[in-house]
Amino acid sequence: MVKALRRQIPIKTSEEIGRLRNAAALTMEILLKIGENISPGITALDIDKLARSYCKEYGVKPAFLGYAGFPGAICVSVNEEVVHGLPTGRKIFKEGDIVSLDFGVIKDGFYGDVAITFPVGDIADNARKLLEVTKESLYKGIEQLKPGGKLIDVSRAIQKHVESHGFSVVRDYAGHGIGKALHEEPQITNYVYKGYPDITLEPGMVFAIEPMVNEGTYKVKVKRDRWTVVTKDGKLSAHFEHDVAIIENGYIILSEI
Repeated sequence: MVKALRRQIPIKTSEEIGRLRNAAALTMEILLKIGENISPGITALDIDKLARSYCKEYGVKPAFLGYAGFPGAICVSVNEEVVHGLPTGRKIFKEGDIVSLDFGVIKDGFYGDVAITFPVGDIADNARKLLEVTKESLYKGIEQLKPGGKLIDVSRAIQKHVESHGFSVVRDYAGHGIGKALHEEPQITNYVYKGYPDITLEPGMVFAIEPMVNEGTYKVKVKRDRWTVVTKDGKLSAHFEHDVAIIENGYIILSEI
């Protein structure tokens, strides 16, 4: 079973990693520009319009638009919304909110996929701590990526850091491989479970690592809109994501600019 899964994980050439680097870095550049506009009174629909405008300006395609039927160019999740938040005009940001933006583009046939949770003005201490720990856990996971290492160590590092601060990792959604497709093998959970596949990391593997961290319970549910995932207890959630390639002597964060 593990051998079969390993065969499904695409190994990228140095040229392909270069193209993925271009796609991922551009995705992050656009996302940061979008994030500069987050303020009280802005709507999720405004954010979606910005995302579409920047994609047109940069000559790239929004990766999420129409993907599995998703109606927006960007996922906009606010406060207790975990992921896949619909970018509607009814979702108006207010002071103290936290807004998770998950965004992807297609450039020259390769995908970039990144996420950041932004504060709206001044936020409460508990929200600030949640953002800090979630971002830290992302880098804790990335630090485990090296040839000969184990994928399970990525998940373990994320889970350990998150839970040491009293938060929980979402278990129903995970990171993934990325390349010529938005979602490639393997799935990369943010926690360790019984039967976790014994995958050895190799140069040329490229992953989208994305811890989704909840203030309270890890349990989530999907709203009636059939897209927006929310925490089951109504407490806050945060989300950060980078695209990372394993190389001969370690890793490169492709989406870092």
